[in-house]
Amino acid sequence: MLSSDAVRAAAARLHEAEKTRVQTRQISLDHPDITIEDAYAIQRCWVEAKIAGGRKVIGHKIGLTSRAMQQSSQIDEPDYGTLLDDMLFPDGGDIAIDRFIAPMVEVELAFILKSRLEGPNVTLFDVLSATDYVVPALEIIDARCHRVDPDSKRPRKVMDTISDNAANAGIVMGGRPMRPLDTDLRWAAALLYRNGVIEETGVAAGVLNHPANGICWLARRFAPHGVALEPGQVVLAGSFTRPVPVKAGDTVHADYGPFGSIALRFV
Repeated sequence: MLSSDAVRAAAARLHEAEKTRVQTRQISLDHPDITIEDAYAIQRCWVEAKIAGGRKVIGHKIGLTSRAMQQSSQIDEPDYGTLLDDMLFPDGGDIAIDRFIAPMVEVELAFILKSRLEGPNVTLFDVLSATDYVVPALEIIDARCHRVDPDSKRPRKVMDTISDNAANAGIVMGGRPMRPLDTDLRWAAALLYRNGVIEETGVAAGVLNHPANGICWLARRFAPHGVALEPGQVVLAGSFTRPVPVKAGDTVHADYGPFGSIALRFV
């Protein structure tokens, strides 16, 4: 386990990288024995610093939900991060690219909760019952540490991503809200356009066979720590497309068919 001083120092590095828009060295290069629990401790420390600075928690994100992404990261479970109030951007708006370092966009579904979810035995049906509505969403991910180390050329490890708040940097929600039992959410699908060109397509079943399964996993993961998913929180269930990089001037449009669409522009 990393010492508390090492955890605080790593969180401070990531916080500084975000403020200066200059990526930092991968945490795992300086701490080769870092564990997944160490990485979550760094993430928590980073979130605590954000809250101390006036930010508010609005929910959670789940990542690494597809089998392909888990295999590429050499893990057998998803990861999670925290959504803060300054990460929420409006549908149809302009987003300043200099808010980020190396942004990418993913296609997801967002669950907005109406009831508390807590405990080691939360089921998919508990999640559906506790959900007020589901809405199309885009997640903006970023990298406060290098995705590939410039010196060794080594790709970052999952511990680096977890430390970095599971790469979360923004969320845009739009389209048509869905009641969770009114449709088979596995078949919610999207076309992701960048500058009028389809870059990605995907179906929500790619998220653990059902997007609500990721939320089951998160509630169970939080249970030993006495943490619950609370009413009103937004939970991003996980991407069902690969991330698409964006730059200034890019327009992104996600078409969810009968569930509406989301559009944004990076300026």
